[in-house]
Amino acid sequence: MMFWFDPYYLIFMAPAFLLMLAAQWYVSSAFKKWSRVPVRANLSGAEAAQRLIRYGGLYGVRVEAVRGTLTDHYDPRSKVLRLSPQVYQGRSVASVAVAAHELGHALQDQEGYAPLKLRGMMVPAVNIGSYLGWILIFLGLILNFLQLAVVGLMVFSLGAAFALVTLPVELNASARAKRLLRETGIVQTEDEARGVNTVLNAAALTYVAALVTALLQVMYYAMLIFGGRRRR
Repeated sequence: MMFWFDPYYLIFMAPAFLLMLAAQWYVSSAFKKWSRVPVRANLSGAEAAQRLIRYGGLYGVRVEAVRGTLTDHYDPRSKVLRLSPQVYQGRSVASVAVAAHELGHALQDQEGYAPLKLRGMMVPAVNIGSYLGWILIFLGLILNFLQLAVVGLMVFSLGAAFALVTLPVELNASARAKRLLRETGIVQTEDEARGVNTVLNAAALTYVAALVTALLQVMYYAMLIFGGRRRR
């Protein structure tokens, strides 16, 4: 069964692809715009992160530079906040917004934020499921073995569950970032606050797009399994 080139796949996934492209464009344009707007506090992203570390009592957290563009992330295993060059060195609204967002994850880690812990526990299963799931689906369809295909669908669906858990984690980190930037005086004006909101809301859209993409993939494979069975 050549479902690799199934036109139904395009029908299911075209909206997700368009949403993902729109989200990536929005993130890029928002970051580019607000990276040209200096923050009045005159802090780099790294300096803003250090101030927030002290404010939040996160003295075990380190800040490091990492290569790439928008490769910023918090590593809960080593307690390291890694910032891309534009964020680490930049003294812009966009730089402090991204740095504060990643610091939000460090605060979640310190507090034992349940969705973050759940997401961490899901990572190994999702890594396996993303490869194993579609293989089981493919074999089940080829061999006309419904149970195997259904097991594959369940395994593959872990990716959608992961995306669903990730969304509140990211939204919560952004909410913390906005509050912290105000409380610490890193963001001082309404225009700066508007820039922070724009940058972080744009980033949130990428996680919405990822969730939509994952759900549509699950729906497509479910259609192949159960729709194909009805046709037979």
